Amino acid sequence: MKQAANWYNKERVSQSGSVILNAWREQRQALRNDNAITTNKTLQELSDMYGWQTSYAGVAVNESTAMAVSAVYACVALIGGAIASCSLPIYERTTDNRKRVDHPVWWLLNERPNPNMSAATMYEYIAASILLHGDAFVEIQRRPNSAEIRGLWPYHPSRVEVTQSSIDRQLYYRITDENGNQRTLSGIDMLHFPSVGFDGKRSMSVVQHAARQGIGTALAAEEYSARFFGNGARPDMVLKAEGKLSDESIKTLRTTWAQRHQGASNSHLPAILTGGLSLEKITMTSEDAQLIATRGFQVEDICRFFGVPPHMIGHTEKTSSWGSGVENMGRGFVKFALSRHLGKIEQEINYKFWPLRERFFAEFNVAALERGDLKSENEALRVALGRAGEDAWMTINEVRKIKNLPPIDGGDDIKKATALPAPSDPAEPDPLPA
Repeated sequence: MKQAANWYNKERVSQSGSVILNAWREQRQALRNDNAITTNKTLQELSDMYGWQTSYAGVAVNESTAMAVSAVYACVALIGGAIASCSLPIYERTTDNRKRVDHPVWWLLNERPNPNMSAATMYEYIAASILLHGDAFVEIQRRPNSAEIRGLWPYHPSRVEVTQSSIDRQLYYRITDENGNQRTLSGIDMLHFPSVGFDGKRSMSVVQHAARQGIGTALAAEEYSARFFGNGARPDMVLKAEGKLSDESIKTLRTTWAQRHQGASNSHLPAILTGGLSLEKITMTSEDAQLIATRGFQVEDICRFFGVPPHMIGHTEKTSSWGSGVENMGRGFVKFALSRHLGKIEQEINYKFWPLRERFFAEFNVAALERGDLKSENEALRVALGRAGEDAWMTINEVRKIKNLPPIDGGDDIKKATALPAPSDPAEPDPLPA
């Protein structure tokens, strides 16, 4: 019979603990050290990336928690929805002006950039990435060995790492998917939409830099209000006993009181005190209970960060400085809030789609956002067709196209538009015969 192997091992008994476990720990620590060396990110960058920042109000503020504030959500939804509602037609440069053309990429920019989302959804995602993270990234998917574009795929900003070559100063984008796989794209294959504070690679996050304290205060005020009303919107109170109670009795009394009187549905139930207990209230002012002033100011403060007038997200305590009427408000919103985002998107698309400055370019159509009431619009179209002997500068079919009507024969002749008599105003009665 073969003698069994000796179980005694000098290495095993010479150190405390398990040899296998200690070796595994050493491998894990070495892997952590390697990752720390190759990460090449400062503590501040990692903190901004993973949302470790806390506000002075004691609330963690990141892109996810910020969207829990109604003002932040409304601003992001308003800007994203406005961009998504604008069409992005393709134009061709001509010798004297330009003309609108049917281009193969029109479908990608206006209807379906990829099989998983519509164009409106993509623009809302782009707007949310810019407003919350500072940058938005959309991969340009081309056909193999060809410059033809066949799809657009947006990525979450946290999954994209931007690097710059020290040789040609070009940007490269490292994408990490859900499984941890990485691949690198050149700058020509990535639409990069930056925001304020762009340093050549990344932009500042409004949430992490400018609006952190304001959003943190709003989150703290909302949590305080919710907990206050969760306790029945009643002031804090003290239950006083004549004698000394044990710890177990205090715990039972506190639990029983919370079960019977905590919550809005139990706020008006009568309290029955026995055993020598008495109730003493700790008074609070109504201003502290409602927090109207604080929460109202935070709405205006957050709107200021995103460049949105408060009245456009439902905060109508103060009058608008953009004039009255839907037309003036729409023009002011496009001019001051949307133009800075639309211009960056147009310029990036035109450069990455047609890098050789070809004859094609894309430009957002914001006419739908600036459109006024029906009477003002019809009056403007009458002037465009020529009125009271004035020369026309639009044809009949161009006006009918704006109103989504089919063209008519002879409607492309601008002289016919001028020759048409101006329609009579129904508000004025026809003159009586002599």
